Formats: sequence, structure tokens, C-alpha cells
Amino acid sequence: MAERVPTVVVDGVHVTYTVQGAGGRAKGGAGSALGRILARGKAAPGTRTVHAVKGVSFAAYKGEAIGLIGTNGSGKSTLLKAVAGLLPPSRGRIYTQGQPSLLGVNAALMGDLTGERNVVLGGLAMGMTRAEIKDRYQRIVDFSGINEKGDFVSLPMRTYSSGMGARLRFSIAAARSHDVLLIDEALATGDAAFRRRSQERINELRAEAGTVFLVSHSNSTIRETCDRAIWLESGQILLDGPSDEVVTAYERHTR
Repeated sequence: MAERVPTVVVDGVHVTYTVQGAGGRAKGGAGSALGRILARGKAAPGTRTVHAVKGVSFAAYKGEAIGLIGTNGSGKSTLLKAVAGLLPPSRGRIYTQGQPSLLGVNAALMGDLTGERNVVLGGLAMGMTRAEIKDRYQRIVDFSGINEKGDFVSLPMRTYSSGMGARLRFSIAAARSHDVLLIDEALATGDAAFRRRSQERINELRAEAGTVFLVSHSNSTIRETCDRAIWLESGQILLDGPSDEVVTAYERHTR
């Protein structure tokens, strides 16, 4: 039996962060802001601390596709950001092989730049060389399907629909292999043909010995794309196992 090689180990991780409260923007001018800064250790008025991930532990292995499921606010996206290194754990440790790459529908590309220019910038951000981007450029555009109804790749990204932008982001990220690829709701956009292409590409990434994490509210997408699922609620793992079993239990719970 082949040795299972871990790519991500999450060990007793807690993630907390501070957000503005229901009152909205903190009131007062620059003077009161300075006063809050000088009041060391005191919470700023109108803010609250969110304990989004609570003692989560698991290991992920090469070749796995793992779906993260749970209701809104359960900690799925926060956990992905922590694995990507964008949110430091307040307690616990995260160990990764290589540099995880986080892809989200809200990932920032430049709205005033053309799709063509964003392919170059996005490819560089994903670790590709300019030569690799040039070689893979047409495949990225064709995979995204943004040019099927016109020459949209030459237009500014701000003219794209949210679905077109999400498809282009996924296409850029999927153009190279990753040790760990983290996808946040990217497959919820696009038509059935694009979702099928995306799932096929995820299977290829897994075959290339990568690990894929997918956050999605589509249970069918998790079943079709992932062999394992982790169910999070209130920042804690309720169930971790084969995707069909975990999704079935989740569906019974949420009926």
C-alpha cells in the first residue's frame, strides 16, 4: 500500500478576529481615533471579537479533494484563509507542504485592466513565469469561456458579469499545478459545461499529486468533485469522512 503523504496538518487551530459591530463605522473624528489607539488593551467602541474556528484538527493528503460544508457563518471560508496563511491562528498550528493557493470568487483582479492583462497579472501571482503564461494564455481564455459571446478578454474586467470574473479567476488558478489549491465557491458560477470542465480539471490536479479544498453550498458539487468532506458548524468539526456519507448526514440535519 502506497504511503500517504500529508500536505496540510491543522493542529488544534483557533481563529479569532475583530469586526465592527452592528453600529457600523466607529464614530468620532481623528482625535477620538487617536484616543482609542492610545487606550492600550481596550476594545474599540463598536467592535466585537469573533471566534470563528474553535479547536479544529485534521490532516489532508496528496491526491485528496476535500469539500468543506456547513451553514453560513460556520467557519469554512475562515479556515481556508487560515490554511492559506492569510489569517494567523490565535492558538494551534498549521503545517503545509509548499505554498497553498487560495482562489475565491471575490479574489481581487484589477477592474480597470483588460481580461488579457489580468491573465498575466493573475498568472504571475499564482507563481507562473511570463513564458509559462504566454504558453498557457489561450488555454486559460478558452477554458473560462469568456470569449464565447464576443471579444471580452480585450475589455476591462469591470464590464464582466460576476460569473465571467469568477470563471476567469478559476481558469487562471487551474492553469498550473498546486501542492494545495483552496477554492471558495468558484464552481457555483457558470453553466453546466463550465462546471464539468472545472471538475475534470480538479481531478487532473489531484492526479498530479496535489490536494484540493472546495467550499461550496452545492451538495451535488461536493459529491461529484470531492472524495472526502468535512462538516463545520459554529467553528467546530461535526463530521469528517467520505463525501457522500458526510453530505447525507448534513442534509438530514438541515431539513
